[in-house]
Amino acid sequence: MPLGVVPAGTGNGMAKSLLDSIGDPCDVAYAVLAIIRGHKQPLDVATITQGETRFFSILMLAWGLVADIDIESEKYRWMGSARLDFYALCRFFNLRQYIGRVSFVPAPGYEAFGEPSYYPGNSTSQGSNSDAKNVNLQKLCYLGPEINLENLNWRVINGPFISVWLHNVRWGAEDTMAAPDAKFSDGYLDLIIIKNCPKLPLLSMMSELNKGGHVKSPYVTYLKVKAFSLQPGPRTKDLEKEGIIDSDGEVLARGKGTYKCEQKALMAYDKLQITVDQGLATLFTPTT
Repeated sequence: MPLGVVPAGTGNGMAKSLLDSIGDPCDVAYAVLAIIRGHKQPLDVATITQGETRFFSILMLAWGLVADIDIESEKYRWMGSARLDFYALCRFFNLRQYIGRVSFVPAPGYEAFGEPSYYPGNSTSQGSNSDAKNVNLQKLCYLGPEINLENLNWRVINGPFISVWLHNVRWGAEDTMAAPDAKFSDGYLDLIIIKNCPKLPLLSMMSELNKGGHVKSPYVTYLKVKAFSLQPGPRTKDLEKEGIIDSDGEVLARGKGTYKCEQKALMAYDKLQITVDQGLATLFTPTT
C-alpha cells in the first residue's frame, strides 16, 4: 500500500527528500499534489533488532551528538524548529564523546573503511516494553529480511565517537542534507561518523549541513553499508552517564543519566543490529 508523506512535523526529512528530488519546495501543497498524481517510488526499510524486539525505520538512526540534539531539545519545543539550532550550540559548547564500537558490512567500493572483523552477534537484551505479550504479537508480524549475517564481510570502527548517524534518504530535516549520496531504494544505508574533531572544525562542519558539505570534512567518515551493529557505551568524561539512541525522531533507548531516563524505552541501551530490505515500502512521489 503506497504511503503519502505530508510535511507537517518539525524536521520533515522524508517529505523534503521526496520533493527535493525533482526540485520542488518542501510545501504541503506540493506534497498533496504528488499524492493526487499517484506516481510511486520504492523505499528501503531498515529493521533494527535487539533480542526479540524489532523496530522498522525509514529515515535514520542516531547516537551521540545528533541524537542528543534531536531528543534533548524537546525541552525547548516552544521555540519551534529553532530549538534544534539553539540546542546544537548548547551541545557544541559542552561537547560529549561516547565510548563504543560500530561494526558494519560495507557496500561494494567501501571495503577499505574500518578494520577487518567478524559478526558481532545480536544482543540478548530486552527493552522495557518487551514483555511476553509484545514479543508474541511481533512473531505474528513481518520480522525483517532473512540474511546470513555471520558469513558477510564485517568491518569495525572503535570509538570514542562524537556522532554516529545512519541515513536512508538524503535529508534529515528541511535544512539538513545529512547524506548527500543516499538513494531511496539502493539497498544500503549511508553511515556518517564524526570522531576526534576539534570545536572550530566542528562548528564549520555544522554550518555545511544545509548543503551536505560536512561529509567532505577530514573528521567525517562517510560510507554505505548493508548491515550494521552498534555497541553503545558511556560518555568519556563521565562513565556514570550514557547516551540516547534515536530512530526517526523517536527514542529507541535511554542510557543512565540521560534526559528523561526514567521513562520506558522500546530497547535497552545495549548492542543492536540493523539490516536493510531493499524497496520494501512504497511512497507516492512527485514527478516532473
